[in-house]
Formats: sequence, structure tokens, C-alpha cells
Amino acid sequence: SGTGGSVWAALRPLVLRLHFYAGVLVAPFLLVAAVTGLLYAGSFQAEKLVYGHELRVPVGDRELPISQQVAAARKAHPEGEISAVRPSPDDGATTRVLLSGVKGVDPDHTLAVFVDPYTGKVRGALEQYGSSGALPLRTWIDEFHRDLHLGQTGRLYSELAASWLWVIALGGVVLWLSRRRKQRTLRAVVLPERAATGRRRTMSFHGAAGLWVALGLLFLSATGLTWSTYAGANVEDLRTAIGQTTPAVSATVGGGEHAGHHSGSGSMPGMDMGGTGEKAGHSADVGLDTVLEAARAKDLDNPVEIVPPAEPGSAYVVSQIQRSWPEKQDSVAIDPATGEVTDVQRFADYPVLAKLTRWGIDLHTGNLFGIVNQIALAALALTLILLIVWGYRMWWQRGRASAFGRPIPRGAWRRVPVYALLPLAVVIAVIGYYLPLLGIPLAAFLAVDLLMGAIARRRGTTSTA
Repeated sequence: SGTGGSVWAALRPLVLRLHFYAGVLVAPFLLVAAVTGLLYAGSFQAEKLVYGHELRVPVGDRELPISQQVAAARKAHPEGEISAVRPSPDDGATTRVLLSGVKGVDPDHTLAVFVDPYTGKVRGALEQYGSSGALPLRTWIDEFHRDLHLGQTGRLYSELAASWLWVIALGGVVLWLSRRRKQRTLRAVVLPERAATGRRRTMSFHGAAGLWVALGLLFLSATGLTWSTYAGANVEDLRTAIGQTTPAVSATVGGGEHAGHHSGSGSMPGMDMGGTGEKAGHSADVGLDTVLEAARAKDLDNPVEIVPPAEPGSAYVVSQIQRSWPEKQDSVAIDPATGEVTDVQRFADYPVLAKLTRWGIDLHTGNLFGIVNQIALAALALTLILLIVWGYRMWWQRGRASAFGRPIPRGAWRRVPVYALLPLAVVIAVIGYYLPLLGIPLAAFLAVDLLMGAIARRRGTTSTA
């Protein structure tokens, strides 16, 4: 309609100005995220090569009982406490015995002792992090991508990048489609103009490539925000409010004073999970072999992780830990005194948002579809790097290859009709509240822009917008 066209004609300079400034100012953060993300996408396969001795062994005739494997690990590494055990998930894979409280190991990490399941020989020990069992190489790259090894403060860079990525991507798509709307063929919209030259050629590659990867960039932005510091907390609060949090198996035995739910790896001082089945100072324990057998009876096939009781009166928790498709996330609680299953939690019974969150995170981190997933992430990261390079090149070419071009003129918002501007302002305010690293920089930019405009007017200059 004519009204819609006039509104877009007024909005387009505003979108162009936002896309330009967001691209110029946020692109360095996006570039770091893309480069480190590219490294992370390749870290899964690199990990298999670097740590092949610890991860793989010749396939034997028969696996030893899990209790004997743990006993071998404890003989070689008596330090710390057993926080979890991951039995060999497939033929030729080692068993991991995870130790917490080990001197020299990051408190948030564990020491993984790798045991040959066929011979009981210890193949080595490496620091491990996270539910995906990242070893030192992948852990280093993961932390580099997440916070540049700067801790909690460093996480702000990645949240800033994720908060603005979707805005820049959407704005770019809208601008490209509006620019190409008169083209009569789909080919002219989705492919660059190879015959073009100069800035027009750069723009065509930038726009066409951005269109191809837009959905992927939106996905990376949304999933990255789900476990960011501030936006992630808002997402978690929203999920809690609507009853969509991730459920946990109850680790309570008999509903006593230690009632609670399993929320991660536990450990117990003095616990001998691989020997006699006795816990020092506590009642009899059926032992790991019985616990694993009880979990198998509830259809918890490999890969699984066994977590010891966190305290007296709580249960063993056995959980499936397969992040690849199809996800295996079932878990059971088992009474250490009787070996009976006291609670079962099936992934099929998770709320919808809990499932979507799990799938989204695993797709973002390259786990869900294995090497295909990792190749797709690498391609997205490479394309984002190219988009940033092309974007800066367009800015340079706008200055006729002698200096960076002048910025987009200010004042475009004054042309937008009030009936469109007010709802837009409300939407932006709400989004900015839930995504503070989008809202705060945007408010700061608007404040500086208004101040510069006021100064320019006081000097008697006129805006070209």
C-alpha cells in the first residue's frame, strides 16, 4: 500500500544508520567471536587426534566390571574424591573416572583418569570440563570463545556480540531485499553481481552472502544468549515463570531431611566406589556394578555417567549424557543401600522449552549432529568473517579508497510517522530491557547522537538528513 511504502521510505534511512553504526562498532566483537567460534568448531576433531592415547584402546574380548576399573584408577590416582564415573561408551573407548578436589586442578574442572576397560590399565589423566567432557585443548578454546580467558568480565564481550548479531543480520536482510525488490529473477536476489565493480560489487557479495546465512546467524545469536550472563538470567527467569525449566531426578532416599534434586556431579569423602562397596562411616553400599546394572534395567544404555550420593540419605544418580542426535538424557536415582531405583526422569517428559534449549545449545556447540554440525558452524563462522571484511571494505570504498567514508546522516527518525515511531520505541525498550547489552549501548548511542546533533545546531550547521 501507499501508506506502507511511505512508512518504509521513512524507516529505511533509520535502519541503514543503525546497521551501519552497529556494524562499525560491534563488528570487532563479532570478528573475535567468529574467529574463536571457528577454532571451536574444529576442536572436537583435533581433540580426538591430540588425546588419542587416552581416548582409545585396542578392543579386547571382555570388559572388566566397572568397580575393578575404578579401583585401578584410584590406585594410580588416590588424590581427591570420586565425583563421577563414565563407563566406556563404545568398543575401544576408555572409561573415565572423574576426580574433584585435586590439587592443581581448577575447582570448576575435574581430573579425568582414563582406564582401559579390558585390562584395567590407566592410560593417563587429563583435566576435564563441562557436561560434554571437554579436555584441555577444547576447554582452552571454549573459554577463549566465551570470555577471552578474562573470567566473568570477559563474558560481556560475547554477550554484546550475541545481543547485536541478530539486529545487524535482520537489518541487513531487510536493506538488501528492499534494494533488490525490483529484480525480476530470484537469481538476481540471492547471487552477487559478478559484473559489478567497486563498492557496488562489494555490496552485492556482502548482501547476497548475508542473505544466505541470515537464519544461521539468528540462530547463533538466540542460542548464545540463552546462557549469557544477563540475557541468559532473564531467559531462565521467564522459563521458571511459565513452568518450562529443565526437570531433575530426585536424589532423595526415603524423603528424609536431605530431600533435594540432583543438579550436577556430587562427591563423597571416603567413598570407595570401586572396592568393597562400603562408604566409610556410612551404611552398606551395593557398589557400582549393581548400580549400573539397575540403570541398564531401566533402559539407560550408553553413554552414561554415574554420580555418587552427594550426602548421607541421598541416592546414586545415573544419567545418559549423549548430546548427539538422538539425544539421550534419561536419568534414574538408585538407593545405595538396596540397589532399587527410586526415581526416573525421561527426556521425553521434559517441557517443550527445556527440550528446545537443550537442542539449541547442543546445535550451537557442534554436538547435536556431530561432524556435519561442526562443518556447518565452521562455514557460518567463515562467512561471518567475510561479511565483516566486506562491510569495512564498503565503508572504505565510500570514501573513494582514500579514507573511510562519511557516516550515514542523522535525523532520519524525524521522518517516521508518530503512529509507527511510538510502537517501535516501545518494542525497542522492551527488547533492550531483556537484552541489556543491546539496550544500554543503543541508549548511549542515541544520547551521544542527540548531543552531537544539538551541538551542531548550536553552531549554526544544518543536518543533511
